[in-house]
Amino acid sequence: MAKPFKGTINIDIKDSTPDWEPYAQPMAPEGAPSVVYVVLDDVGFSAMESFGGLIETPNIKRIADRGLIYTNFHTTALCSPTRSCLLTGRNHTTNGMACITEASSGYPNANGHIPGECALIPEVLGERGFNTYMVGKWHLCPEDEMNLASTRRDWPVGRGFERFYGFLGAETNQWYPDLVYDNHPVEQPSLPEQGYHFSVDITDKAISFIRDAKAVAPEKPFFLYYAIGAAHAPHHVPKEWADKYKGRFDMGYEAYREQVFANQKKLGIIPEHTDLSPINPYTDLEGPQGQAWGELDVVRPWDSLEDEEKRLFARMAEVYAGFLSHADDQIGRLLDYLEQSGQLDNTMIVLVSDNGASGEGGPNGSVNENKIFNGIPDTIEEALKYVDELGSPKTYNHYPTGWAWAFNTPFKMWKRYSSYQGGTADPMIVSWPARITTPGIRDQYTHAIDIAPTIYELLDIELPQVVKGFVQHPLEGESFAASLHDADAEAKQTQFYSMLGTRAIYHDGWKAASVTPAAPNAWGDFANQRWELFNAEADPSECHDLAEEKPEKLQELIALWWAEAGRYNALPLESRDAIAILTEERPQLSKPRDRYVYYPDCAEVPESAAPNIRNRSYAVAVELTVDTPEASGVLFSQGSRFGGHALYVKDQKLKYVYNWVGEFEQIVESDRPVPTGECVLSASFKKEGDGMPTEGTLSLYIDDEKVGEAKIRTQPGKFSLAGEGLNVGKEGAEPVTDDYPGTYPWGFAGGTIRHATVDVAGAPWVDLEKEVIAAFARD
Repeated sequence: MAKPFKGTINIDIKDSTPDWEPYAQPMAPEGAPSVVYVVLDDVGFSAMESFGGLIETPNIKRIADRGLIYTNFHTTALCSPTRSCLLTGRNHTTNGMACITEASSGYPNANGHIPGECALIPEVLGERGFNTYMVGKWHLCPEDEMNLASTRRDWPVGRGFERFYGFLGAETNQWYPDLVYDNHPVEQPSLPEQGYHFSVDITDKAISFIRDAKAVAPEKPFFLYYAIGAAHAPHHVPKEWADKYKGRFDMGYEAYREQVFANQKKLGIIPEHTDLSPINPYTDLEGPQGQAWGELDVVRPWDSLEDEEKRLFARMAEVYAGFLSHADDQIGRLLDYLEQSGQLDNTMIVLVSDNGASGEGGPNGSVNENKIFNGIPDTIEEALKYVDELGSPKTYNHYPTGWAWAFNTPFKMWKRYSSYQGGTADPMIVSWPARITTPGIRDQYTHAIDIAPTIYELLDIELPQVVKGFVQHPLEGESFAASLHDADAEAKQTQFYSMLGTRAIYHDGWKAASVTPAAPNAWGDFANQRWELFNAEADPSECHDLAEEKPEKLQELIALWWAEAGRYNALPLESRDAIAILTEERPQLSKPRDRYVYYPDCAEVPESAAPNIRNRSYAVAVELTVDTPEASGVLFSQGSRFGGHALYVKDQKLKYVYNWVGEFEQIVESDRPVPTGECVLSASFKKEGDGMPTEGTLSLYIDDEKVGEAKIRTQPGKFSLAGEGLNVGKEGAEPVTDDYPGTYPWGFAGGTIRHATVDVAGAPWVDLEKEVIAAFARD
């Protein structure tokens, strides 16, 4: 609310008294600390050395050595939901984030939009005199808003961040990211062969954001949300970082678990009485209607692997470890800057991961996840061809489920499972050297919703009743600020969980957990769902089900879950199959049409907003002028080396390439040169038959004359997992084909494109089951 003017106004300004207070910028209290919120992605409980893991993270350890390690911290088990909790202090269902934004539904608990009544930390701190910055991963707005025609209401700049540099979606290629700067897309500043990597880039920006403001107002504190892409797939890292771990995972994931389990007890990360959970404890179970557990949520025992499989799987772990260590090195650069500039001591640092280690690689892992999400087997034989390329721009890689289990030691299951610790128990470290003078370990039960209230209390800020015109919903988390100076401080007593059909409730040292696979294979039938009961203090790794021994305690907790679900807006629960989820009618900015027109020099169009050419006939036509016979370049492109298509001119010939899921390129070439002057160059695909994958004839045309033809195969699913979109007159940063160099813009030797038209008349076909699997895996 604006402050009233308290001066005096007379006819003559010389007889009037000014009052600047209503117009003054907000000022933070003198000496207020800055806040750095580091959010890692898919980093399980036991990956890092500070939590007993074997992956070296000396800079994260540097934070821990001057702070507190919280060993009983929890998340929602999934990305968007957890991140909404971290930034608001409310439960994910209150925030409209019951699932990832791609799986939103038209209900308050899962609409994919954080309501204005749940203000984000930067919205609150911005009104209290803090600068607010974000770099890295957002994933808190729906796909229909991730384009330049949409509102920016749910972009970082619309939710309190003054500066933003990163990506909006679930994941991105770390070598060729889908970059947004403040409120518009931008090209990356350099290429991988020039040393580019996303983690380095966003760290540069984070430092520059802070430095720019400090040059003007050195005493003004800031809030930095540093949401690095590591260690979410694709696991992309310079080779030398992966090579640091050569041979260090050859023992296999079971042996890794044993070593880490011993380390954790030695360090006091877990109690001495903790048991090591067995692998595959649920895979033999059947659902209420006889459903299987799900073939992707299984671990292959290390001893059952062939030697070449062991070599491949070990290298996948080496690359992941290098990726995380490389990210730690960038965190170190940020710490060095803060220390050298004299800011580190009075900077509060909160470091967390958003969920447990990821099982989306399946039992065999992947060198190109896009194949899996197109329903195409990513075989061991094919993967072995790329074992020396893992982590490079030529792969889109993820480790197998065995490593997910290992990096969650001693817990069971992984990301997506809100029912078990492997999905929800995550690392948290809190440091503030000016205030935390005695480092140590804290075992208070905490959750992602508790961090915002803690930050507010430590900054001596009360949540305003109104933020940006919205009357605020009460905070649902509980501050754990007292634990910073009291190892025995009282902990929260109750926390409910709900994610993708899995459910759990923690209360006063006990936990009840439903038994079901997570979506997209969830069993549903919630009234008859089996529940397990664990004594969380006596059995931290949830190995001993006490449901039969203590049925009354179990029923008490189940009843409490329903009460909490009602209190926090958790219903309805998701029980639909993949097809029903994806055919949910969602708001659209623009209705699908038969013909789309695009122009050169426009920003890249995300695949979610581009025409759907999957498994249907289509045509791409480009109107242009060719000034000289030597004119060359890309006319139209969409996708990347892991799936995409492009129309281009090279060596005076019109060419079209369809890169099939990164596995092979199908190139069609004209039988005559492209003429000079005005013309229309086009490619037309006619689908033939109803088989899958879709096959048909691709014809090239110069004006109305057919100049080339070949049979090609098209892929059933999306081209991209990471946002590579549609361009006219140039290629994106990562080319669809190696047949031309880089972005290969049209007009190297003269020529002008008027526009490109994509015709998609005819009904599309989409493999919805594969689409929803891909959506959940991209979170």
